[in-house]
Amino acid sequence: MTEQPEHVDVLIVGAGLSGIGAAHHLQDAFPDRGYAILEAREAMGGTWDLFRYPGVRSDSDMHTLGYRFRPWVAAEAIADGPAILDYIRDTAAEAGIDRRIRYGHKVTGASWSSDEARWTVGYTHEGRAATLTCDFLYLCSGYYRYDEGYTPEFAGVEDFRGRIVHPQHWPAELDYAGKRVVVIGSGATAVTLVPALAGTAAHVTMLQRSPSYILSVPTVDGIATKLREKLGDRRAYTITRWKNVLVSTLIYQLSQRRPAMMRKFFRNLAIKQLPAGYDVDTHFKPTYNPWDQRLCLVPDGDLFKALRAGTASVVTDRIERFTADGIRLESGAELPADIVVTATGLDLLALGGIALTVDGREIAPPDTMAYKGMMLSGVPNFAFTIGYTNASWTLKADLVAEFVCRLLRHMDIHGYDRATPWPDPSVTTGPLLDFQAGYVLRALDRFPKAGSRAPWRLGMNYAQDVITLRHGRIEDGALRFGHRARAGAARAATGPTADAEQVELR
Repeated sequence: MTEQPEHVDVLIVGAGLSGIGAAHHLQDAFPDRGYAILEAREAMGGTWDLFRYPGVRSDSDMHTLGYRFRPWVAAEAIADGPAILDYIRDTAAEAGIDRRIRYGHKVTGASWSSDEARWTVGYTHEGRAATLTCDFLYLCSGYYRYDEGYTPEFAGVEDFRGRIVHPQHWPAELDYAGKRVVVIGSGATAVTLVPALAGTAAHVTMLQRSPSYILSVPTVDGIATKLREKLGDRRAYTITRWKNVLVSTLIYQLSQRRPAMMRKFFRNLAIKQLPAGYDVDTHFKPTYNPWDQRLCLVPDGDLFKALRAGTASVVTDRIERFTADGIRLESGAELPADIVVTATGLDLLALGGIALTVDGREIAPPDTMAYKGMMLSGVPNFAFTIGYTNASWTLKADLVAEFVCRLLRHMDIHGYDRATPWPDPSVTTGPLLDFQAGYVLRALDRFPKAGSRAPWRLGMNYAQDVITLRHGRIEDGALRFGHRARAGAARAATGPTADAEQVELR
C-alpha cells in the first residue's frame, strides 16, 4: 500500500520577508487552518539573510518596509541588514511561525488535480525527493535567483591578478583594508557599498556606465520619533507609514507627469551635496527620466560625504577589458584595482523556478496572464507575491496576503474548493513589470504577462490597491469558483479539457 503524502491546507514557499508576513496574516485570520512553510535555504530571512556585503541596508524606509501588523520601533528609518533580519526573526518567533518552517526543502514542481481539488508539491530535502499535498499554494519566493547574481561578460577577466567579488556572495573573510577597490555599478547595491568600504579601503571608485538618480534621506525620521513620544508605537507607526506612502507617491507621480521638473530637482539636490565645481552632469545626470528605474536612497548623504572626503570617487565610462592590475576603460584611462566588486545586478527567476502543471498540462509562465499581479490565468488555488517597484516591497506583500485570506474565507463561506482566474479574450497582453531597469528587461520574457485593463494589471499605487485588494469585490467576473462534485460531472461530459474546467466554474 502506497503511503499517502502529508497534507496541509495552505503551503507557503519561502521564509523571507513575504513568507513570514503571509504566515502571520494566515494564522491570524484562520487560527485552526493547517499550513507549512518550505524554505530552500537553511535560514530564515530571504534577501536579508542572503546578502552579507558591507553596509547592506534597506532601500526603503522601515515604516513602509515593515509589516502593517508589527510596528517598526527602532530609531533608524533606514535600517541595516542585520536589524531587518532580527525584525523578521522576532516577528516569526513571537507568532510561533518559526515552528512551521522546514529548512532545506527546495520546491521543484507542483501539479494541480481538479479531480482531487489539490496540489501535489514536489521538493528535495537532504538529497531525497518527496511530495506533500495542499489545497492552496502560495509562493513567497521573491523574483530573483538566489544561487547566482548577474555579471556581464568582461574581456580579460582571466588576466586580472586581484579578486573579483559579486555582492550576492560576499566572502566573509575578504580583507579590503588598505586596498584599491573598484565597484562596478550605479544602483542601490553600489551606492551602499561605496561609502561602507571607503572608511577602510585605500580608495573606492564607483565605475558606472551611466548615472542613477540618488536621493539623500535622513537615517532617523524626526516626525516618527516625535509621534512615538506623543501617540505610542502603533498609532505613530500607522501615521508615519501613510505619511511616507503619500510622500513617495507624490515624488513618483511628479516624476511620471513632470519629468523635466523632477530631473532639475534631483540635479540641484546633488549639486548641494557634491564638492564645488564637481562635474555633476557627467556623473549624476541620468539619461532616463526619474523613476523609469528605481530611485537610490542614501542615508544622511553618506555617498556624497565619501566623495567630499576624497575616500571615494565616481568614474563614468565603459569597460574595454580587465588588465593584470585593474580595468582599462574605453576612454583609454586605466583604473588600478586590488579588488573589483561587480554590483551589476540580479538574475530574475519567475515563480522560484517551480514547474507548474494543471491536470497534466504544463504551465509556461509567459503564456499566462497575472490576475491582480498575484494569481495566474487558468491556474487554480495559486498565488504569488511581487512587491512594488516604485515603493516598499512589503506594502504590496501585506495586501497580497490580506487578499488571499479574504479569498479563502469567501471560499469557505460558499463551499468552493477552487478559485481560478479567467481573462476575457478581449484583454490584450503586455509586460508584467513596466520598468526599465536592466535586470527586469533581461528577464521579462520569462514572466507572466499583464493585461490591458483591470484586474489584469500589476498595480503600482498603494492607496488604490488598498481599496481594490482590501475592500473590492471577490466575485468580480474574472475570478471563477467551483466545486469538486461539479468538476467530476463536467469532465465526464466533456473530457479533461480546459473547456471542462470552465463548465464547472461559476
